[in-house]
Amino acid sequence: MVKLVIFVLFTGLSSICFSQDEFIVCSPDKNLEVVIKRISKGEMVYSFKAGNKLIIDDSSLGFIDVNNDVSMPSSEWTVEGVYNHQVDTVWTPVWGKRAVVPEKYNELQIQLGTKSGSVDKMKIVTRVYNDGIAFRYEVPQDGGKMDNLSEITAFNFVGNNVAWFYNGERHNIGPERLTAIDGERLPVMTMKVADDLYLAVHEACLNEGEPLKLKSRKGECSITVSSGICSLYPDYKSAWRVVLCGKQPGDLIDSHLLELLNPEPAEEFDFSWVKPGIALWDWRINGAQWDNFTYTMSYPSWVKMIDFAAEQGFGYLVLDANWYGPEFEKGSDPVKGDKAKDVQRLIRYGKEKGVGVWLYLNDVAGRHFSLEETLKQYEEWGATGVKYGFMTGSAREKNLKTKHVTECCARHKLLVNFHDYPVHPYGQMRTWPNAVTREYCKAQLDGHEIFYPQTFVTSVFVNMIAGPIDMNNGMFDLRQGKTTRVDNNQEVPSTVVSEAARTLITFSGATVIPDIPEYYRKYPALLRFLSAQKMPWLESKTLSGEIGEYIVMMRQANNGTYLIGAATNEQSRVLHIPLSFLPQGKEFEVEIVEDGKDAHYLTNKETVRVSSKRVACDDILEVTLAPGGGACILIVQK
Repeated sequence: MVKLVIFVLFTGLSSICFSQDEFIVCSPDKNLEVVIKRISKGEMVYSFKAGNKLIIDDSSLGFIDVNNDVSMPSSEWTVEGVYNHQVDTVWTPVWGKRAVVPEKYNELQIQLGTKSGSVDKMKIVTRVYNDGIAFRYEVPQDGGKMDNLSEITAFNFVGNNVAWFYNGERHNIGPERLTAIDGERLPVMTMKVADDLYLAVHEACLNEGEPLKLKSRKGECSITVSSGICSLYPDYKSAWRVVLCGKQPGDLIDSHLLELLNPEPAEEFDFSWVKPGIALWDWRINGAQWDNFTYTMSYPSWVKMIDFAAEQGFGYLVLDANWYGPEFEKGSDPVKGDKAKDVQRLIRYGKEKGVGVWLYLNDVAGRHFSLEETLKQYEEWGATGVKYGFMTGSAREKNLKTKHVTECCARHKLLVNFHDYPVHPYGQMRTWPNAVTREYCKAQLDGHEIFYPQTFVTSVFVNMIAGPIDMNNGMFDLRQGKTTRVDNNQEVPSTVVSEAARTLITFSGATVIPDIPEYYRKYPALLRFLSAQKMPWLESKTLSGEIGEYIVMMRQANNGTYLIGAATNEQSRVLHIPLSFLPQGKEFEVEIVEDGKDAHYLTNKETVRVSSKRVACDDILEVTLAPGGGACILIVQK
C-alpha cells in the first residue's frame, strides 16, 4: 500500500512531514530531528537525531494500565488528526539571564483516538527548538477519565555515555556511565555524548503529580521516567519531557527552553514590582565579632546590615529562622511571636534606606496558622519576600504546596525562596516571576563535608540547568580553624576570590550573601565586583567550562557593565578568556582580581592580586586560578 505523505512548508523549507505511521519534525535550523512512529502493536515510539547523529533510538511514549498491563496507545488506537504549528517570536522576561529571549520552535500534535476505554482521546505534542526537544501528553475536554496509570516514556540512548545527576544535599552523582546506573536518579541529568555534544534531561511545566524521577537497570543505556501512579482526565496536560542539547556544557546553562515551555503569567497578575538583586543574610552573621561588637540575629545587627546594604546598593536583607519564635514549635506565631515588633520597625527603617526585608517562614507555621492571613500581614508590614523552609509532605504534595505558596505570595507582592529539599525548578519563573530562587543544591556553608570546589563546578552544570538556585556563596571570612559563628562554624573550603566569583556564576533572582559588612569592606576590589552586579541582567553567557573542572561566566549588568566570574575545582589552572562579546570600536577599563601567590582553598584562602588595564573586543585576558580558586573581572566602558 502506498502511504500518503504530506509536506508542510515553512519559510520555503520542509520542517514537518508525516505519513500514516511516521511523523517527522525538525528544529528551525534543521539540526535536530524527532521521528515519531507507530510500531507493530500500535504503540508510539520516538527517536532523536542531532546533526544527523542518532542520539536516542526508538523509545516508548504514552502510559500503561498497571491493573491490566495494557499500553496507551495500542493497536486499538488510531491517528485521528495531525496538526502542525510554528512559533517565531521573542519573550521579554521580567528578569532572567538576558533581557530578550528568542522563542522559536516547530510543533507537531498527533491526535489519537479509540472506540474502547474510559479515556478514548489523547494527544502527543512535540516541540523542537534549536537547543532541544520536548514532548507531553494531553487529554481533550471530552476525553474521559482513567486512574492507575504509569507513564512509560523512555530515553534509549545509542551510546554508553557519561552522565551526572542532582543528588539532593550531597555532591552530585557522576561522572557515571549509563550502564553503571542501577536504580533511581534525580534530575537534572547532564550527559556528555561527544566533545561537541552535551545533553540534559529534565521536565518543564509540572502542573501536578509527582516531580520527575529517572530510573535504569545496570547494563542498559535506557533511562525511563519513574514518577509513580497517575490519572488521566479531561483537559489533562502532563509535564513536558525535555532533552536540552548543546555543543558545550555551558549551552545547557544558557538555554531558556524550560522557561519557554511554561505559560506567560495570568492576566490578573502584574509582576512589574519584582526586582531581582543581592541580599544580605542574618543567619551566618550570628556570633561574628568585629571591634568588640558581636553580631546577633537582632535589631542592632539588622540595622548595621541595612546601612551596609544601602551603602552598596544591595536590594535586600533576609531574616532567617526563629525571629517569631522557635521555628519547629506549633505555637510560634509568625505574625505576633518574639521579635515581631522589632521586625516591623526594621522594615520601616529599611524602606527609608531603600532596602527591602525578607521574612523567614517555616512550614510548621505555614500549616498551623492561616497562610493567607500571614502573607497578608507581611504585605501590610511592607516586607518584600518570604523564605519558606522545611516543607513537609510527599513529593507530589510538596509540588502542589509550592505552587500554592508561590501564588499566595504573588497576590501579596512578595518574592519567594524555597529551602530545605524543595521541589526542583521546572521553568516556573516565566509564569511566576516572584519565584526568584530555591535551594536546589547544597547551600555551601551547610555542607563542608561534601561541598568542595569540585562540587561547585559540577552543580552549576547540573542543578543550575533547572533554574535559579540559592547556594549562599560569598563568604569572605575564611580564616583557618573554626569561626565564632553560632551556626555551623566550620571552615569554608574556598578562596575569597572564588567566593566572590561564585556569586556571579550562580544564577539566582536573589543572590544571598552571608558575611558581615566588615569582611566585605576588607577587600575593596571584590566588594566593587559584588556591588556592580545590578540585576536584571541584560545578557549572560557561559564563555567556557567543563563539568567538574571549571567554569567561566559573563553577565552584563542593567547599567551596561560587564562582569566575568571564573572558578575551578581542586586543580590550579591558567585560563585565556576572549573578550569578543564586547562591542567593536569601543575601549574599556578592566579590573582583574585573582588569587594571590601560593593561594589554596585549604591553607591560604584570603590572598588576592588586583590589576587593571584597558581592553577592547579583540583582546584575550589571561588569569591564574589557585587550587579551589577563582577570578573576578569587572569591565567598564571608558
